[in-house]
Amino acid sequence: QVQLVESGGGLVAAGGSLQLSCEASVRIYSIPVMGWYRQAPGQERELVASRSSGGSSTYYADSVKGRFAISRDNAKRTLYLEMNSLKPEDTAMYYCAAGRTMNLDPYDLWGQGTQVAVFP
Repeated sequence: QVQLVESGGGLVAAGGSLQLSCEASVRIYSIPVMGWYRQAPGQERELVASRSSGGSSTYYADSVKGRFAISRDNAKRTLYLEMNSLKPEDTAMYYCAAGRTMNLDPYDLWGQGTQVAVFP
């Protein structure tokens, strides 16, 4: 069974940085699109960023453009999300997802999540 395992979340002060990682249990070069969702309590799930296998296409939510960067290392079977200039509103559970379209809707795979908390 294919699994996605996220790590790298934590508690950070506003303005700080975190790097999230998502390691897959299988090679990811054949997965068309991978990305990151987030969901805060009481809020809708939001697609934060996605990236195609070859890197020719990337997507960022307006709320994170210029602050977050998505990358994938197919050799390491890992997807990353570099988060800079963090804001309290970035606080959420972050989930790694894999699928066939840039909006990852529907998605084929979903991780268990890693919590990010940003304090003022």
